[in-house]
Amino acid sequence: MMLRARQFTFTFPRPALIMGVVNVTPDSFSDGGEFFDPARAVEHALALVAEGADILDVGGESTRPGAVPVSEAEELRRVMPVFEQLAGQVAVPLSIDTMKPGVARAALQAGASILNDVGGNRPDPEMWRLAAETGAGYVLMHMQGTPQTMQRNPTYRDVVAEIEGFFAERLRQLTASGVAEEQVVVDVGIGFGKTVEHNLQLLAHLRRFTLGHRPLLLGVSRKGFIGQVTGAAPAAARGPGSLACACWGLGAGVNIVRVHDVASTKQALRMMEAILAHTGP
Repeated sequence: MMLRARQFTFTFPRPALIMGVVNVTPDSFSDGGEFFDPARAVEHALALVAEGADILDVGGESTRPGAVPVSEAEELRRVMPVFEQLAGQVAVPLSIDTMKPGVARAALQAGASILNDVGGNRPDPEMWRLAAETGAGYVLMHMQGTPQTMQRNPTYRDVVAEIEGFFAERLRQLTASGVAEEQVVVDVGIGFGKTVEHNLQLLAHLRRFTLGHRPLLLGVSRKGFIGQVTGAAPAAARGPGSLACACWGLGAGVNIVRVHDVASTKQALRMMEAILAHTGP
């Protein structure tokens, strides 16, 4: 299995890729605007690469439950200085975490190689056509509703089966839009329009999403459901729960983990991989 993202190619199986999170927002649930200043964001991104990040995921609009949308101009103002500085300083792929095709296009022009699209449930194919046109990697994430509405009353008959169906239908649309299969990564969207029970069901059945032909990305780092399960209220205190989920995902076949704490995640995953290499069939 292969992932192509413009000039980058990853061939699986291989050690899990670590996607480091760079939030250039004043209202992120995880870091509270700590890296809202572009200079601080670049400094943080370089530190994540030094810790072992294989991909940097830069976002300028919070997608936490109930987050207030920002204009395209404001999102560009936040992220473009970061991409413009990082593009000449790092050798790892840069990912743009956005729902806006205009922001995605500008980031790609500035050096990004991956589109991380939490709005994969949209009917408009403009983002898909952009991926086809540029050869960028495309992360297809499932979300029920929008960040403003997704946690009001998420409801499924069978959350695992419904997301499997969503991926099958969207992969057909991506192909029809000209996106090559090798460009696509899938993400079940933990916390995006899901209750705690839905999140746990998805984690318990991740193997069903790794039996296909596309890499699976898991984004659970510091998320609220970990606090609801463990009682760890501040986001920064949810590191151990995040590591547990990342290691569980690795055992289920996850290929990419999106995290805030790169160094500890890398150590945990490399240890988990060493153990798994010594298990029998």
